[in-house]
Order: sequence, then structure tokens, then C-alpha cells
Amino acid sequence: MSYATARLPREKVFRDPVHNYIYVQHQVILDLINTREFQRLRRIKQLGTASLIFHGAEHSRFTHSLGVYEVTRRICDNFQRNYPTKIPGDGGWDDHERLTALCAALLHDIGHGPYSHTFEHIFHTDHEAITAEILTSPKTEVNQILRRVSPTFPQEVASVIQKTYPNPQVVQMISSQIDADRMDYLLRDAYFTGTEYGTFDLTRILRVMRPYKDGIAFTMNGMHAVEDYIVSRFQMYQQVYFHPVSRAMEVILDHLLGRANELYQAGKSDESFIPHLLLPFFNHQFDLEDYLNLDDGVLTTYFTHWRQSPDEILADLAHRFLDRKPLKSVIFDETTQDQLPHLRDMISSVGFNTDYYTATDNSYDLPYDDAYDPKVTHPLTQIELQEPDGSLRELSTVSDLVNAIRGKFTGDQRFFFPKEMLNPGDDTPEIFQPIFDEFSSYIHNDQLVDLKDAD
Repeated sequence: MSYATARLPREKVFRDPVHNYIYVQHQVILDLINTREFQRLRRIKQLGTASLIFHGAEHSRFTHSLGVYEVTRRICDNFQRNYPTKIPGDGGWDDHERLTALCAALLHDIGHGPYSHTFEHIFHTDHEAITAEILTSPKTEVNQILRRVSPTFPQEVASVIQKTYPNPQVVQMISSQIDADRMDYLLRDAYFTGTEYGTFDLTRILRVMRPYKDGIAFTMNGMHAVEDYIVSRFQMYQQVYFHPVSRAMEVILDHLLGRANELYQAGKSDESFIPHLLLPFFNHQFDLEDYLNLDDGVLTTYFTHWRQSPDEILADLAHRFLDRKPLKSVIFDETTQDQLPHLRDMISSVGFNTDYYTATDNSYDLPYDDAYDPKVTHPLTQIELQEPDGSLRELSTVSDLVNAIRGKFTGDQRFFFPKEMLNPGDDTPEIFQPIFDEFSSYIHNDQLVDLKDAD
């Protein structure tokens, strides 16, 4: 028996709060789970700063990756049982693709760094490119295991994640509008945040999925389950992923790392506070080993050290992040954005460095924003419903509900500022009170008031 087909004498299981049991049947899957690179995902939170708002959201990218594997395994089982290929090109499922799909599902997030999206923004890393590097570099344990399947297998698995794999059925299992990745993280994030609106009927959706020549479709009688999934996803982005306090903590994290980088570049870092594991990223000369040395705990340790930094801004930002002291924020739009410079001037006049204590953030641009809209130039994939005669109809042409929300992600633009501007402490000099009063007059019901209205 080859390594590619080797099954465990008795399947292993992981107890899981979302899927009950996660079943591991292949030796290669168990070996991949036990690699250094995959175990590192235990130390990276799935939702980053969201755990500072939803206190139960302590789950890791490790648990999510196992969940994506399990959903993919169930899809493969369904396809093999109900839609196996009979002749080449008939659109059925070829179970020889199973191991490729399972490995891609398990490893799809292995390139994520600490506090993933903020870290990427600061240091211009790309977790998908790093994922491909982990899979294809001979230096990694993951690559060594994948090469035991075949010399070309690491690149085959990487091509699924890169969406260049020739079989669209496999690609769409991992990356599409309804894929194993999204289905797991919506259910898992809803569970751990305690939010009910992220739930949907996974069992029903898996039941109505079926392969066809150009990918994956859903039987017409499963339309309402698909609608429920789309609405659940919409609500989770609005209520969890775009939560303004989570975004405020992301701003502090961004500015904290930015300040540390600035001090280092200017030669102003106190030797005892230099984050040596981050220096390759400050110098823009990091390699894969440097990247794999990082996790949430490494950054948090540096933040704890920086709390005692002689640099007041670095120390204060570390305090605000570690002790959950978010910035406040206000919604603005094109009619009020011209007032932002004046607000910044007021913030500066009471002693805050506006480079580090203010920011603007547009939730449309956040990394979770993938609202369903088949009319965009490059949609992930359309959601196809299959009629009994085999013909396909795109979801929004059939569902009035989905058509109503298609591409209409609301989102907002926010201006972030120190909460002291609205709630100055008792020790604040009295001379600043008129500035605080004027600043407050520009804000009403979480909105920046038009200057003419303020007058």
C-alpha cells in the first residue's frame, strides 16, 4: 500500500464543539496535523482582536483548519456515494481527487501570521503566498510529508489554494461563494462569539451540493438553505467582523507595531525593548523561518515589555491594547469628511500625536468583505442552482431575497480618536475644557454632524 492510499488501522477523532467529531482516516492527514507548521496554528487566534469584544472567541486557526478539513471530507463522501464519475468528462466526482482536496482544506490557512490581517498591512506579507511557500519549500515538515505522496503533490495542493488546479470541483470546495472554509468559520465564529445569526443548516447544504462538469452546484430544492447561508453570512459581517470596537483595537495594534518600527528605523529603540524576532520584518528581509517563529504569543510578549518602554507613545499604546482601552469612533461620509482635519487639530492641541491616536477606517475594505455579487468583474464563483433536467440557474435570478441584498454591503466609514476627547479625566487641565466641549458638539448619535448643523 502506498503512502497516498495508506489508511489508519483505526480512524482518529478530534472532539469538536461545531462538528461533534472530526474524523481522520488517512495517515498523511494525521502526519500533517502533527507537523511543526500546523501545530503553530494553535497559537494564532482565528478572530484576532474580536476576542476583546466577544470574550468567548478564543478559538484558533488550528481548530478552524480541522473544521474545514471535516466539511471537505463530508463533501467528498457525499459526492462519492451519490455522484461518482462513470465515464471521463461526465461531471461526476472522481474520488482519486479526495486526498488533494483534504490536504488543501487542512492546510489552506497555514500561512497566516499573528493577528493576521493587521500584521499583513504593516509588514506587507501575503498569507496565501506564504501558505504556498510552506507547502513547496523542502525545508518544511509539511513539504516533506506531501512529497512522500509524490514529488509533484506539494505543488498540486498549493495550486488548489492558488485556484489554478485544473479540476474546478476541488477548487470550489475550498474557495467559492459556498465553500468548506466559509461554512466552517461562520458556524465556528457564531458558536464562540455566542451570536445566533451566524448559524445555518450545514447538513442540508451538504445534502443538496452536487458536482457538475464546471464545478459545484446546488439542487433547486435546496435554494432556501442556501438563502439562509447567504443571510447568515451577511449578518455575521455586520455584527461581528465589522464591529467598531474590534476595528478600534485593530487600529491600536496597527499603530503600536508602527511605532515600534518607527523607533527602530530612527535608531531610537532602547536596547532592552528591541523585538529581535520582528527585526527581519522591520528590515524587510525576512525568510520563511523568521515568519514561522511568530505567533500571537510572541507579539503579546513584546507588547508586555513595551508597556515599560521609555517612549511614552509606545508604552501607552501597549497599555491600551493589552488592557483593552479602545479608541472611540464616529461615522462620517462625504458630506462631513472635510471636518476631519479640524477634529485632528483639536486632538493635537490637547497633546495627542494624531499619527498614533487617530485613524480612518472603511469597513468596505476590511479583509472579510466578500459580499455576494455575481455581477462584479471577478466574482469568486456564481452560486448555481440545478434544475431536475440538469440546467443551471444563478441564485439571485431565482431568489428575491438574495437579489435584494446582492452587492449591497452597507458598511461604514469611521474616524477613530482617543476616548479622552469625550470623557476627559478629572486631572485634565481646565484650559482644555472648551476644546473638549467643541469636539463633542460635532458628534450626535454616533455620527459626525455637518458643520452647518453644528453652527
